[in-house]
This record gives sequence, structure tokens and C-alpha cells, in this order.
Amino acid sequence: MRRLWARSLAAQIIVAMLLALGVSQVIGFMISWDERGRALYLAAKSEFLVRTASLAQLLETTPSTLENDILNASNTAYTRFWISRDEPVDSTAWRHEAWTVLAQPLPTLSQSVYGQRRLERQASQPSYPSGSIVAAAAAMAHLTWATLPAHAWPLSRPAKFLYLDESKGMGIAVRLESGAWLNAAYSKSIPNSIWTSQTAISLAISAVILSLIAIFVARSIARPMRRLAVAAEALGRGESIKPLPESGPDDIRQTAEAFNRMQERLERFVQDRTRMLAAISHDIRTPLTSLRLRAEFVTDSDVQEKMLKTIGEIQTMTEATLAFVREEATAEATRTVDLPALVESLCDDLAELGRNVTFIEGAAINYRCRPDALRRAIRNLIENAVRYGERARVSVARTANSIDIVVEDDGPGIPDEVMEQVFAPFYRLEDSRNRETGGVGLGLSIARAIARHHGGDVVLSNRAKGLQATISLPLLS
Repeated sequence: MRRLWARSLAAQIIVAMLLALGVSQVIGFMISWDERGRALYLAAKSEFLVRTASLAQLLETTPSTLENDILNASNTAYTRFWISRDEPVDSTAWRHEAWTVLAQPLPTLSQSVYGQRRLERQASQPSYPSGSIVAAAAAMAHLTWATLPAHAWPLSRPAKFLYLDESKGMGIAVRLESGAWLNAAYSKSIPNSIWTSQTAISLAISAVILSLIAIFVARSIARPMRRLAVAAEALGRGESIKPLPESGPDDIRQTAEAFNRMQERLERFVQDRTRMLAAISHDIRTPLTSLRLRAEFVTDSDVQEKMLKTIGEIQTMTEATLAFVREEATAEATRTVDLPALVESLCDDLAELGRNVTFIEGAAINYRCRPDALRRAIRNLIENAVRYGERARVSVARTANSIDIVVEDDGPGIPDEVMEQVFAPFYRLEDSRNRETGGVGLGLSIARAIARHHGGDVVLSNRAKGLQATISLPLLS
């Protein structure tokens, strides 16, 4: 999960949206729950008043012999009705009577379907122990009857109203035309749980919709960012890539525009530098030719020989620099090759020329590179190994983070203090400037420049006997 969170933008957006959904739902429930409970209670109270008023009108329009049957038929698990001949005055005594009536089981008519339904409903009716009745009545003793005016309920006559407890119970007494009083008591707890099946379904649907939206948003952001990462990696390896599409939201579009401008400036800078070096190397030929002609007129043969030798060295370095610049100016296309096969063919070519080169075979590795440039870098390392270390052993291996081309020799190695200096252009360890013994000192510089253009590097390390030169190339995603 940690790896998914660290690597997936979609996962982070989904989690953020789901957290926002959860927090907003909790806040919404906290704000609306009191209103919901109040609305349910008011609806229950309104229904209780309407039911009582309807029952009063029914009792007044039917014979008194049917009074008990009508009352029994009107009772429910949470509502009781009864007739009293005198007006209820003592609120505490009336509450005690109401709780007692509510605690009694519903009467049944076993001979009728209605009686069967009453039996089924009796199991779900609330029970009120005698101790609870006394406690509930005593707790509300401070509240007395309140007059319910005619405009506050369906009948045109006033009624007497009181609360049985502080949360769920209420009672009403209304005088009938016969002079008797209809008493009604109601008690039912309002559900206080905010977690219902409807709530769970609503949250699940909202979470799915938000997750789909988050995936779409994450992909729309990640796609151009991934394209930018691939282009930046290719540019870092010296590849020539097409400009990125400058479209989408302002942030993404401005990022693509900045990358395209950077690529254009880098290409222009490299081209200007390459042209400048080529021009310098070319222009040096004229004064060198002039110096060589003038050296011919020097009468002292020793001085003349030293001058011609120095001019030759300068000319050799100039030609090498010019060749290097020309190769840099050549834009080689990047393509996928079998890297071990490329290295093996190079080793075979050098072995045919009489060089002591051995290739250690390995598994096939496909790699996207500039083959000609990479061959030149490997060739320089092999030639150095043969020249200074008698022989070269070459291998290609894949590691966890790179592909390594290793060249080993049996020479004296390189002192640790100059391990990095040997990569400087024209730097040589030996004192002689004779090309037969050491060249001009551009081999390692060229090899490292080519490796770094591919996003890698060249690393030297001393072995127990000999030197190991490794071209480390990055694994491409």
C-alpha cells in the first residue's frame, strides 16, 4: 500500500477525495441530525393529534355500545385510547395512568383476522416495568396540562396536552359531546442512529463516482507528465526528440512550452559550440603550415628537428580535435540493438587485426542507443587496455540499475590520485608525446562524453592485477 501510495497519483487523488467525502458527510450528519430528529418528532406529534381528533369524531357519531370495540381497534403498539367520565386534572396521576395503559398488552380478538394481526403486533409493543412507570411520572411532575387551542389541532374545540417524558411521550385529553373525556397516550423512541442501509448505499455510490472521477483526473495529469519524463530522459541521453504538444490546462501547457524552449536552447548552444571548435581547429591549420614552412629555413638542424616535432604534435592534436568535433556534429539516430552482439562484433574485428581481445558471452540484452558512437567509446577502452595492459577481456552484464560493459586488462593500473584526471582532454600519464606509445590523450575523454550522452558514465577501478574500465548505461523504463 505504501508503494502504491508513493507511485500512484490516482491513488493519492482517490484517497484525498474519499477523505473529503467522509469529512463532508460527517459534518453534514452532525448539522442535519438534530433537524431530522425534530422533524420526525413533529411529524409523529401531528399524526397523533390527527388520529385523536378523528377518533373523537368517530365516537361522537357511533352508538355508545360500540365504544369499547372502536377504542380497542384504534389502539396500536405505541398509542392507547381510553374514556374517562371526569376531566383529568392531576397531571402526575394522569401520566401514571397513561404509562400503565401503555404497558398493558393489546386486547386480541382471536376469532377474527384483525385479532390475529393484533397477536402478531403484540410481540413488538414496548414493555414498561412498574418501577419505570413511577420514575417517568415523577420525573415530569413539574410539567402540568397545557391548553391546546382550536387552531392548533384539527377539532374546533380546545384540548388538554402534556408530555409524558422529555423525549418520546405525549398525551392529550379532549371532551366529547357526551361529556366524557377521550384520553390518548403516545410513546415511541425516534431512531438515533445515523448509519442506515440507505446511508451506506449513498456513500458507496458517491465513493465509486468520486473514484472514477479521480482516476480520470489523475490520468489526464499523469499522461502529459509521463510524456515529459520520457522526453527529458531521451534529451538527457542526447537524442533528438520532437517538440512536446503544447495543449491542455495552463499549468501543463506552460510546462511543455518551457521544455520545448529549453530543448531548443540546448540544441542551439551545442551547435554553436561545435561550429566554434570546428572553426578554431580548421583555422589553426594555416599558421601551422606557415610555421612548418619557416622551420624549413632554420639552419640549425637540432633546432629545426625540435620545431618540426612540436609542430607535428600540435597538428596531431588539432586533427584529433577536429575529428572529434566533426563526429559530435553528426546527429546519429537512436535505435534498438542487441548490445552484447554489438560488443562481440567489435571484439571480433579487433581480434582479426591482431589485438589480444577476448569477449565473455552473456545473455542477449536489447538496448536503445547510438550504436556507432557507443562502438567508438568501447573501442577506445579496449585499445587502451591492449596498449597498456597487454590484453583486454570484455563482458556485458545487467545489474539492478544499469547495464555494464566491462573491459579488464592485466596492466599496472592507474594511481588513485589521478583516477579522474585521466579523463581530461590531452592528459597522459607517460612523459613521452610519442603517438606510438600513447596517442594524444583524447580516448578516455571521448569514451566518457559518449557514455554521458547516453545518460551513463565511465568508471575506472584498480584490480589486484590490472585495471577495470566500466561503461555504465542506465536501464530504460
